[in-house]
Amino acid sequence: MGPGHTCTGRTSEKFNGAHRGTAFAHREPALSHFTHRERIDSTIDKQNVHSSARHQFWAFLRKRAIVVVLGILVGVVLAIFTAPRLIDAEARSVLTTTTVNGWSTFMHMHVGEASNRILLRAACAKFIAAGNLQQEAMYWGAAMDSAGQPLNGGHDYLLHFPPGGLPPNQAFWSLTMVNPQGYLVDNPINRYNVGDRSGLVPNADGSIDIYIQQAAPAGHEANWLPSPYGDFKLALRVYQPGAAILNGAYHVSPVVEVH
Repeated sequence: MGPGHTCTGRTSEKFNGAHRGTAFAHREPALSHFTHRERIDSTIDKQNVHSSARHQFWAFLRKRAIVVVLGILVGVVLAIFTAPRLIDAEARSVLTTTTVNGWSTFMHMHVGEASNRILLRAACAKFIAAGNLQQEAMYWGAAMDSAGQPLNGGHDYLLHFPPGGLPPNQAFWSLTMVNPQGYLVDNPINRYNVGDRSGLVPNADGSIDIYIQQAAPAGHEANWLPSPYGDFKLALRVYQPGAAILNGAYHVSPVVEVH
């Protein structure tokens, strides 16, 4: 090839080869960028899936929580309105009162027994809180005399226990004066009850009379239980009662008005 000739063919080949190499070099980063973008999109898709799952899970929990809370509220409302009625019904069916000679007592009430069902426990707590077992104590109350008239301080009364007729017990008994609300009443000698430990004086035949009146009974002051001016009630308590009380054979003597 002479000096005047040029290497156009080879130069062109070199140029084309260099151009192809340059173009490939430019295409390779673009491909790499496309692959990286796919990875980012895939990661975002996974995060979206996880986020959606978490959202559904918390939405499910919120719905469940709302149902539970509503159920609790409905239960509380029903309990508020129905529980008192159920307790009163239980009291009427079980806490029956026995009245003999004007004295009332719960002879067949199983107060304080561990086997009591929940409604009976609630009824006992509502009407006679902290009541003892019958084997521990028995209680009587009187608001009427033997004629069925209300006890009132304007009248004099006598409670007569025949010989051997005091309440049988293994501990003690007492007779307490209270007002219609169940509270002790003031009296000039500060005597609020009498019983087997108050020094009662028996009659010649062994019987015992308790004088229930405002004025002191002449010659019988030891057996005097002062009464107030208005209405009143009497409460008799016997601790560790005897078998005759527990089986219902014993009856307290009536309160008789003295004319």
